[in-house]
Amino acid sequence: MAHSYRQIARDGLWDNNGVLCMLLGMCPAMAMTTSATNGLGMGLATAAVMAASNLLVALFRERITQEVRIPVYILIVAAMVTIVDLTMNAWLHELYKVLGLFIPLIVSNCLPLARLEAFAAKEPILPSLLDGIFMGLGFTLALTAIGAVREIIGSGTLFADASLLLGPAFHFMELRLLPANTGVLMMILPPGGFLTAGLMVVVKRMLDVRAGKGIQMTGAHSVA
Repeated sequence: MAHSYRQIARDGLWDNNGVLCMLLGMCPAMAMTTSATNGLGMGLATAAVMAASNLLVALFRERITQEVRIPVYILIVAAMVTIVDLTMNAWLHELYKVLGLFIPLIVSNCLPLARLEAFAAKEPILPSLLDGIFMGLGFTLALTAIGAVREIIGSGTLFADASLLLGPAFHFMELRLLPANTGVLMMILPPGGFLTAGLMVVVKRMLDVRAGKGIQMTGAHSVA
């Protein structure tokens, strides 16, 4: 099946966005988006796992039988998560300490497994790699956007502690947008995560309807 690489990118970033459209990976989307920095770090870790896992499954899809495909997918994702976990612990230790247990829990995230089953297991290597990259980037954008809204309203900052978590080169990202002690505490607590994610899903669907596309669920959604 021929694929438009532009459409693969558009699906991952917007049309089939894992969080805002398929509503997958909601656990890290709720728990790790108290700031834009945390959302960015968690999203990029997941994107790296998805890209590598899609590539490996597409590469060996002819050798993976239907009977054992799910255990094999989980094993591949677990191996990629272990590599990402060790890499972040070595090179981004402060961010690693913040993300904590949620890095290993990428193994149980529905989004990587859904894309392996719906796309990588059926398609050639390059489209599968691009699907993993752009689905991961779409996940990253969603988590960063949710984290940014919660952080601005809850703390009055944007990308706070980015230089501590990601390195001194990211100091320019740290902004204070509202006076100190004026934030709404609820936004950085669990209710704020559900409220922000729900409103962003509504906004996306309104934009889709305004663009004349409506809400279209593809076969890949059903599998996911």
